[in-house]
Amino acid sequence: MDIKKFEVGPFAENTYLLTKEGKSVVIDPGFSNQSEFEQLKKAVSESGSEVIAVLLTHAHVDHVLGLSLLLKVYDVPVYLNQTDTHLWERFPEQSAMFGIRTGGFDFTPEPLDEQKDFSVGSFTMDVFYTPGHSPDHVSLYFEDMGVLIAGDTLFKGSIGRTDLYKGNFDLLEKSIREKLYTLPDTTRVLPGHGPETTIGFEKKNNAFVKG
Repeated sequence: MDIKKFEVGPFAENTYLLTKEGKSVVIDPGFSNQSEFEQLKKAVSESGSEVIAVLLTHAHVDHVLGLSLLLKVYDVPVYLNQTDTHLWERFPEQSAMFGIRTGGFDFTPEPLDEQKDFSVGSFTMDVFYTPGHSPDHVSLYFEDMGVLIAGDTLFKGSIGRTDLYKGNFDLLEKSIREKLYTLPDTTRVLPGHGPETTIGFEKKNNAFVKG
């Protein structure tokens, strides 16, 4: 599986393009303009792959800002955890809080429930429900690659903020300890912001949640 990261938008959000066996999925499209989106289009074209899905770790504005741009080009299903759809349904209001004007979405995403061996095309992953930063948050674990797409649950040396809608530090800490810190120490952690890290490094060095 090939993984490409694009740091995009006013929040320096990490959008990921995963490619395997001629198919690609996009995780958390945070593009804020056409120029940023063209970077992903170019990567897809160069890989010769077909985009088959969008997976959202959660529906905060910085992780879905480029979704409308993407769907104009790639007519693919969008997956999002349905535990709490407040953020998804109020995307324009979210955006306005940060001075960004956007429209809403006229469709309901496909459910992305906690489960083992969730498959989209040739991609298979474990979906962990990891609330605390947001009530709809999931993390995606590709066991065969030793890779965790952590969204805004866990960062290098830090964790996701808990002062937004239904943020809760105790819940976030529980998500990290019970779901993420049980993974092998060598697991690569690809976060929603900043550089990648590993589970082992965070268990020893994270300033907020040590293992």
